[in-house]
Amino acid sequence: MQSKAETYLGFCRRAGKLTTGVNAVRASRERIFLLVADRAASENCKKEIEKLAVKCGCAVVWTDELERLVGKAHCKLAGVREEHLAQALAKELQA
Repeated sequence: MQSKAETYLGFCRRAGKLTTGVNAVRASRERIFLLVADRAASENCKKEIEKLAVKCGCAVVWTDELERLVGKAHCKLAGVREEHLAQALAKELQA
């Protein structure tokens, strides 16, 4: 059975409102409302994620299972570009 977080990220992906990868988030021209990051990222990657959070003006939610949630191997960062799904996802992952 899927978790709510996995369902919300699936909605974002199918709607074309999910950007995966540090470089893709950095290059994104659209507004990002939430960053979902994997705790297994390297220290340099974590620093870059924090910089991106400041640049985007959004929160970062850390999780242990990002690869499984987005269905993409070696994924360390996902940017949610839909405001309402970002709010619901942040609430679910912080609970």
